[in-house]
Amino acid sequence: MQVAAARYRIEPRPAGFDFDGFARKQADWLGEARRLGARLAVLPEYLSLELAAAFAPAVHADLGASLEAIQSLHAPWMRLFTRLAGELDMHVVAGSFLLATGDGRYRNRSYRFAPDGGHDWQDKLQLTGFEKQLVGDGIGLIEPGDALGVYPVDGVRAGTAVCYDSEFPLPVRAQREAGMRVLVVPSCTDTEAGATRVRIGCLARALENRCFVVQSVTAGEAPWSPALDRNTGEAAVYAPMDVGLPADGVLATTRGDARWAVAALDFAALDATRAQAQVANDRDWPGQHAPAIVRAKLVGTRP
Repeated sequence: MQVAAARYRIEPRPAGFDFDGFARKQADWLGEARRLGARLAVLPEYLSLELAAAFAPAVHADLGASLEAIQSLHAPWMRLFTRLAGELDMHVVAGSFLLATGDGRYRNRSYRFAPDGGHDWQDKLQLTGFEKQLVGDGIGLIEPGDALGVYPVDGVRAGTAVCYDSEFPLPVRAQREAGMRVLVVPSCTDTEAGATRVRIGCLARALENRCFVVQSVTAGEAPWSPALDRNTGEAAVYAPMDVGLPADGVLATTRGDARWAVAALDFAALDATRAQAQVANDRDWPGQHAPAIVRAKLVGTRP
C-alpha cells in the first residue's frame, strides 16, 4: 500500500479566499498525492480552520467566532472530500474539522473518506492546553471525544490518533488489538518542542505495536489565525525499528519544499520481523500487567 502524508502549507490570508479556492487547493494537493501513487493520503489537523480566512477579520482573528462561522461549510466540506476520494480512487483522511456539538462546544473530528463514497471519523480524545480554553460560564470551547475505532483501507485496518492522542499508548494499543496495522496521525504544532513530542509519540507507537504510522503536519505562517499562526514539523511515515526495516524507524519524510512524504507499506516485511525480531514489544506487552508490576511500591532499607 502506498501512502502519502502532507506537509500542508497554510498561506498568509489571500485576498478573495473562499470555499471554491479551498476546494481547488485540495484538488491540487490530493491530485499530486495520487500521481505519486498514494492509495491513502493524510491531510493535517485543523485543516478546516483554513476556511476561516473566507470570513471577515473580526471572525478569523477569534477562535470561537471562527469555529462558529465554519459550521456553515461543513456540508460542502463533506461533499468536497467525498467527491475527491471517489474521483481519485483514493482514501483521504481530511485532517480535522472542528464540528459543533449543539451546546456551544466543538469536537476535533478527523474524517476518513473512502473511494466508494463512504466515510467514518475519529474524534480527538485528549485535549491540549490551547484546546481547553474556557468560554462563557467556564465551559471549555472544545470537548474531547469519547469513543475509539478502526476502519478498513484496502483490506488492512487503520486507525486515527489526532495529534496529541499519538502521545498516549493505551488508546493506540486498543486500536492495535482491534486489528489496526496503520496509525494515521493528522497533526498541527506551533513549536519545535511540540513537533518533537508528536514525532517521538509516533515512533513509540510504531515500536510498541509493530505498526506503520503516517503523520501529516501543517507548515508556514498565518498570522490572521489564532490557531494556525505558526506551524512546525515535517510529515513522515514511520515503521518499527527492527530487522528488515529502517534502523531509525523513518520510511519517508519531507525535506525542503516537498509537500508529501510518500512510502510503500510492506506488510509482508512487517510480518517477517515477528519471526526474527530483536525485540517484540507488541508480543511482550502483557508482561507489563503482572500483579507485582502494575503498582510500584517503596522498597529498600532505611539508612
